[in-house]
Amino acid sequence: MNEAKPIAPVVFIIFNRPDLTEAVFREIAKARPSKLFIIADGPRADRANEAEKCAKTRQVVENIDWDCEVFRNYSDINLGCRKRISSGLDWVFSQADRAIIIEDDCLPDPSFFPYCTELLEKYEDDERVGSINGSNFTHDRVKIEDSYFFSRYPLIWGWATWRRVWQNYDVSISHWGTLRENGWLNTVAYPDEFEHWIKAFNRVFEGGLDAWGYQFIFSQWLQRQISIQPQHNLISNLGFRADATHTLDASNVAELPRHGLEFPLRHPQVPATNFLADDIYMREHCYRKKKEKGLKRILRKIFPKR
Repeated sequence: MNEAKPIAPVVFIIFNRPDLTEAVFREIAKARPSKLFIIADGPRADRANEAEKCAKTRQVVENIDWDCEVFRNYSDINLGCRKRISSGLDWVFSQADRAIIIEDDCLPDPSFFPYCTELLEKYEDDERVGSINGSNFTHDRVKIEDSYFFSRYPLIWGWATWRRVWQNYDVSISHWGTLRENGWLNTVAYPDEFEHWIKAFNRVFEGGLDAWGYQFIFSQWLQRQISIQPQHNLISNLGFRADATHTLDASNVAELPRHGLEFPLRHPQVPATNFLADDIYMREHCYRKKKEKGLKRILRKIFPKR
């Protein structure tokens, strides 16, 4: 039996939720990475007891009982999601050429870490591939014969990438102002999702959205890169609750069950996008159907055309 490969460097992003941090950190500890980067934001000045919560959260990751080189990047002040995560990952990729990235509310299946590690090595020089996802939101409605497939969508609830990809990341998406006028979106997205992405990219570009993930999607699409998605979902997001920053609303992807992958992995022969899986994601997460408004809509229901 072949000896297991050492796990790739792991990045753990934490903030103010010690209970979730502890649950996810237990899974990281089981994987025993030899390098661990920890990124933490500082407390918000207007939030009561948040400094204490941040301190308790940081205490969770102090007890590292395996042979591991630990790097910490802690902010004394609150930077917000946009600045904290983007600056933290800049710091990570100044020191590592690849990394597995996980946030404090994303509970990984144990197979997530060796899956990412193997594919980070396999596709390290393949410029067509931009990231490796841990999530699969199809709810197994698409049958996948191999251990993973390819998608247009980077999903960032537990993921991995390389320095070669992150170096193209632009937190302000400075090229959007020009690209939205010249039809670039037509070359990377479907018409049914234009409204969703235009709204998101506009808010990021104008500085009105405290987020970093849309910028990574933009960057990967700009480079014409695709993502890897696992055959089954490997991440359960536990963060849909009142103290979340973004995941406050009910969702059909909250706390999804995890299904481990079998090894050795079965690799697809060709890195071709799975359009059935992407269509499900687009329809359920990016599609904005224009609705008839007010009285007109009601009258059409009461007096349908014959």
